[in-house]
Amino acid sequence: MKPILSVLIIIFNLLFTSAQTFDVEPIKVSGDNDKRINLVFMGDGYTSAELNKFIADATSFSGSLFMQPPFSDYADYFNVYAIKVPSNESGTDHPGTATDVTEPVFSVGTKDTYFNTSFDTANIHRLLYTYSSAIVYNVLANNFPQYDQPIIIVNSSEYGGAGGPYATSSTGNSADEIVIHEIGHSLFDLKDEYYPGDALANEAINMTQETNPTMVRWRNWVGSDNVGVYQHSGSGNAANWYRPHQNCKMRYLGVPFCAVCKEGIVEKIHSLVTPIDSYTPNNTTVDSPTFPLDFQLNLIKPNPNTLESEWTLNGNSFATNVDDISIEATDLVEGANTLTTVVHDNSPFLRVDNHDSFHIYTVSWTINYTALSVEEIESKTDVFNISLYPNPTEDLLNLKFESSNTSSLKVEILSIDGKRIKSIKLNNYEAREVKLNRLDSGIYLVNFYDNNTLLTTKKIVKK
Repeated sequence: MKPILSVLIIIFNLLFTSAQTFDVEPIKVSGDNDKRINLVFMGDGYTSAELNKFIADATSFSGSLFMQPPFSDYADYFNVYAIKVPSNESGTDHPGTATDVTEPVFSVGTKDTYFNTSFDTANIHRLLYTYSSAIVYNVLANNFPQYDQPIIIVNSSEYGGAGGPYATSSTGNSADEIVIHEIGHSLFDLKDEYYPGDALANEAINMTQETNPTMVRWRNWVGSDNVGVYQHSGSGNAANWYRPHQNCKMRYLGVPFCAVCKEGIVEKIHSLVTPIDSYTPNNTTVDSPTFPLDFQLNLIKPNPNTLESEWTLNGNSFATNVDDISIEATDLVEGANTLTTVVHDNSPFLRVDNHDSFHIYTVSWTINYTALSVEEIESKTDVFNISLYPNPTEDLLNLKFESSNTSSLKVEILSIDGKRIKSIKLNNYEAREVKLNRLDSGIYLVNFYDNNTLLTTKKIVKK
């Protein structure tokens, strides 16, 4: 996958830090690095003699992560690597400057470590972090530039960790749970579901100041899986903020992610990785083809598999939920034929019908056919991120889509019995407001078309 930080930041770091290369050990390889989310562990406070322990710790943390939903379901979407960075001394800094405890529970002191991690960051004892970001990103740029999420494991048995651009955790009690919690912050933009403090309180996937259950951003989950609108605290600024659950991993270690956080994680996975790993044919010309013509998808399937596919030929349905098809000459018309497959994830982690945004992945082949031969097959892929909100709605429906290849979509709003009510042209990256105030209350269908190929159908509720 493409690194999270920009090329400019990497260049800046390289200008001011020396290049060093270290051994990189694969821990979990599911596929090509440019088609997976790459988690990269680095160790701090592990001496050269302790690097085997670092690999064992990283392997253990990785195993714990992929035993827990939704990561267990989407394990094949991830690669995991470990960069073996030795420190001169074992452990990490503990300056003893924290103002939130009467500790130290372990000795005050400094250690000569590669990334300069430290407890007592920002005067918070358990906040284990490093501000030596130039060193962190220099190691990544010179050893694994295709990273998506760096994770620094600190060789200390004391409890501590932090989220941020790079997640950080000690190796002490509940360390694997700390890693998973901090990845929730760093890669998936989740907030703490205990009150994180005024400086970190913001509107987010799992944090809001909205109190109306029908308007809250996780409204599609309210009333199920113990999701509600729960006040952080009854006093101070915390009283103005709300969380979706009372017992989520973003609040307590050792418990599952709540449904809202699971949905946010799966959404981010889909924004980073297409489930279409490869497809055939992927060439632009065909030499002496014979019928039947075979077409195949190689998908990165969740476990259990929740991917669904729809194949159309010249706008007509051809096959459903299969990975490969065969086309005979009698299926084609003279001239250009268009074969398209549309893939989406029908995961129970996503409240699809009412979800604000959803991802759709397509492969299209143009088959130029004459009665004598197939002259050419051209293929292309596209990823659509479509937003449709609010749902339910009273008067207005907001529509938007993003695509690297398609300039516009046709959107049709239908009554539940199939009668077309509105037809709209939706341009790439352009938000549209559709007035629904004249429609009766009830359920309606919204169809999205790309070049007359139906991409998806969503239900909306008009109050």
